[in-house]
Amino acid sequence: MLLGYSGGFAETVAELAEHERAGLGIVWVPEAYSFDAVSQLGFLAARTSRMEIAAGILQIYTRTPTLTAMTAAGLDFVSGGRFTLGLGASNPQVVEGFHGVRYDAPVGRTREIVEICRAVWRRERVEHEGRHYRIPLPADEGTGLGKPLRLINHPVRERIPIVLAALGPRNVALAAEIAEGWLPILYVPERAGALWGPALDDGRAKRDPALGPLDVVASATLCITDDAEAARRALDGVRPFVALYAGGMGARGHNFYNDIVRGYGWADEAREIQDLYLDGKKDAAAAAVPREMLETMSLIGPRGHVAERLAAFAEAGVTTLNVTPLGGSPAERVAQVAAVVELAAC
Repeated sequence: MLLGYSGGFAETVAELAEHERAGLGIVWVPEAYSFDAVSQLGFLAARTSRMEIAAGILQIYTRTPTLTAMTAAGLDFVSGGRFTLGLGASNPQVVEGFHGVRYDAPVGRTREIVEICRAVWRRERVEHEGRHYRIPLPADEGTGLGKPLRLINHPVRERIPIVLAALGPRNVALAAEIAEGWLPILYVPERAGALWGPALDDGRAKRDPALGPLDVVASATLCITDDAEAARRALDGVRPFVALYAGGMGARGHNFYNDIVRGYGWADEAREIQDLYLDGKKDAAAAAVPREMLETMSLIGPRGHVAERLAAFAEAGVTTLNVTPLGGSPAERVAQVAAVVELAAC
């Protein structure tokens, strides 16, 4: 389950024990320009006992690589070895607009951060001479007093799973090469292979077998219902999310999420969504999202239809599904999770 970053955290956490009993295996906490994910993940660690907790995602520009490693080791410790580190570049709108940090070299920085994190978790004295990070800081750039240090504590695990959120071909190839998992967004199973398949193949060709198979983590809104009108409302409820990302998360000519919609073959619709959104017509932008996209990226409809969509995600290579269960009450949402867990096991 992917928790929302704009509200409802406390309410969802109150339901997690029931979700855990229903078969939910992992819960992800995002971090956009909201409350930080780390404090909420620590709270989740204390409120759960078996399910995994994951950052989905920490932005690579807003923490030093060693702080990212320390944070992951700390969350893995307080959760008893249940933490997954999700990392991603986010986008210039958030990184430069909210944090005031230069957005540059996402591929190179990500590779170096992963190397540094794994060195910290192995409790090596951290010495890194990279293009983007140099540890310790060279004497001519600081006081000259820096020296290589190792993490004081002994981590629960020396290799905490890393999942990279990646969209562009070079970033996707990097995820397939060096990470335990890959986290795409706006995932449409039938069209994902043409868009991302070559990059995944390139990365897997360089992958260390010790990493194991790549965990592909896709997201989908969940509503199993025989009520056609309820299904229509649920699909329409996904529209603002797609419109926000494809329309508002970036500028004209520089929006990674809009590029996905274009790459799927909906170029005219992608252009319309962005034009309307940037003109302040958010409702119209949401209405312009192709219905076919909504239907194929979601788990919404009768039980048989949802089973077919689960099979489509699996056929496309998805190994983990982040669901957003819809329902008017906690019991209804828990029932949705229990039902999809049962279907996924078939």
